[in-house]
Amino acid sequence: MATRLPVVLCLVLIGLSSSCWLIACASEPTANEEPLASWNDQPSRRSIVEFVERVTLEGGPDYVPVSDRIAVFDNDGTLWTEQPMYVQAFFAFDRVKELEPQHPEWRTTEPFASVLRGDLKSALSGGERSLVALVMATHAGMTTEEFEQTVIRWIAEARHPQTGKLFTEMVYQPMLEMMSYLRSKGFKTFIVSGGGIEFMRPWAERVYGVPPEQVIGSSVKTRFELLDGRPSLLRLPELNFLDDKSGKPIAIQLHIGRRPIIAFGNSDGDLEMLQWTTASDRPHLGVLVRHTDGNREYRYDRDSHVGRLDRALDLSGELGWVVIDMEQDWNRVYPER
Repeated sequence: MATRLPVVLCLVLIGLSSSCWLIACASEPTANEEPLASWNDQPSRRSIVEFVERVTLEGGPDYVPVSDRIAVFDNDGTLWTEQPMYVQAFFAFDRVKELEPQHPEWRTTEPFASVLRGDLKSALSGGERSLVALVMATHAGMTTEEFEQTVIRWIAEARHPQTGKLFTEMVYQPMLEMMSYLRSKGFKTFIVSGGGIEFMRPWAERVYGVPPEQVIGSSVKTRFELLDGRPSLLRLPELNFLDDKSGKPIAIQLHIGRRPIIAFGNSDGDLEMLQWTTASDRPHLGVLVRHTDGNREYRYDRDSHVGRLDRALDLSGELGWVVIDMEQDWNRVYPER
């Protein structure tokens, strides 16, 4: 997620109404259901299933106890669409417009003025400094409860600018099935994302079936205060932790305390997470989602500024990682209502 558009610098500093059909998609498969119905019978699917069956075969040589069955998933580009820009960046831009009446100075101050004009290209041209200014202005200075409610309201109505779908309708059905399949086999599934931890937690359980305590992401510093006599946690305009690239295995150790045996990613921002997972002497599996479907989703990898997949793709063969070809391997991309 130099691997990703500088927008990630915005996302990493920050922190339900999802439809019932999403809840159904995230539910565990029943005994008579095909667990991976949206996956074609291709080598990638067979490799993943063979690995899972092998490590869950009690008494088998590669058996892994339930306590150690940890699977980690990147979010942007792995579980939902990240083009043409990360979803949390859209959230930040919408927050600028929402807060503009309280900040008339933004109309003549960059990068806010460009955002208010709808000129996102100019808003992003200022690089890291401009993006940090946008994030700090829209994601800090409130309590964690206030931020959570802001996210819940926004995610309930926010739509992708090109498809018109709710962002929560642009999660990948095959990956919902994969998470459910793994959970049915005794795995605990974690999200490990460069996006804001408190941006994802309000809706991740409803959409992905992943509870808040199993969501790991970047964060801002937070301070305990008594506000009007009420204990509160106040979000500060300072970076606490960057959960991207080498930060991902560090966050896994801090939050989980066990090395995963399966890791799913889609970009060079996930490289170190997959390296850490597959460096173990015990059974392990690394999986990359490659965006090859320009008709149903987007086609991009090495030359993309968002979710660039370059070095990790080069290393995938050497390290024995499974590469999912979205066009060939998935018979459906998004859930059907």
